[in-house]
Amino acid sequence: MKKVRIGIIGAGWWATSAHIPAVKSHPGAELLAVQSREKAKAERIAGDFGAKYACADVEELLALADLDAVIVSSTPNVHHAQARAALERGLHVLIEKPMTFTVAEARELVELAGQKRLQLLISCPWHFTAHGIEARRLIQSGALGEIKMISVLMTNPIDKLLRGINTTPTHGLDDVYVEPRKGSYNDPAIAGGGQIYCQVSHAAAYLTFLTGLRPAEVYARFDFDGSPNDIYNALTVRLENGALVTLASTGATPLCERNYEVRVFGSQAILQLELWRGAMTLIDFADRRTEFKPLAPEEIYPSQAPALNFVDAVLGKESNGSPGGLGLAAMEIIEAACESARTNRCEKIRDIRQPADKKSHKGKLTAVRQNA
Repeated sequence: MKKVRIGIIGAGWWATSAHIPAVKSHPGAELLAVQSREKAKAERIAGDFGAKYACADVEELLALADLDAVIVSSTPNVHHAQARAALERGLHVLIEKPMTFTVAEARELVELAGQKRLQLLISCPWHFTAHGIEARRLIQSGALGEIKMISVLMTNPIDKLLRGINTTPTHGLDDVYVEPRKGSYNDPAIAGGGQIYCQVSHAAAYLTFLTGLRPAEVYARFDFDGSPNDIYNALTVRLENGALVTLASTGATPLCERNYEVRVFGSQAILQLELWRGAMTLIDFADRRTEFKPLAPEEIYPSQAPALNFVDAVLGKESNGSPGGLGLAAMEIIEAACESARTNRCEKIRDIRQPADKKSHKGKLTAVRQNA
């Protein structure tokens, strides 16, 4: 059986907690190499996880003749350069969120992957839950009617990471192999920004994942709360069909409390998702309520799903469940939100479609995938 030989660029906290265990568990994958800026650290990780090569330089890893694909799990400031170098080398790429620092960088990666017919996958575990996949099917099949409004509240207690107070992860991982480096989350030059880059990157990609629609304009306000990074974000987004989106997000919550509430309001039904609680409900305008089977705790945030799907997509066994175009759509919102917060203006990304130009939901999804 052919195996996908994978190299890990940036073998740190999340790579050793999610991506490497996923690669090791997949019968169709081989962990060929790991890279860390510290040679001793790379050698320790390679030894502990059974990688053939330990590299201190990205160039050294990319030069390996028997490499098929890479997982870019480094800090955001180097995502673009590293992913571009891998794609130019003819390697498939799984890239962590936030995808890049800018829209132009994200678009370049998507276009390059398309030109070379390579898999480019953005690491967003929410795209692989049973509820998320079914919600997308319902919305894009027209079961809710025309999408008119979406409300999102997303919180995750990571403000101490964003403020640089400590580097202890808060994803419910009690036993981590290595903690994040200081600066990886709290230095804007490394992380790009705070909550908007770190967490809104999830929610922004999820909007296009669910609806197949791209953002058209964004108005945003940030509260830095004495930090060099934004801690509170409030965004108003209009999608390309004119639908209104409110998106509120913060990392400043108690450790015991997480919220990820998504409410999709259609002309025929409402869909309610509680992502951190694994709950989903559909309510139509005839007052019929459908409660979907709750997700098991291990299904709520499938951290290994992106890497597992990446291997299957490279092998041609599954379609790419989180294509790079979703990361590009997220970057459009992030970049516009940052500019809006700076200028106090609504930032236009693209024109809003007029009713006469509207196509089917299926047509919209196809256009997103082709244009991404």
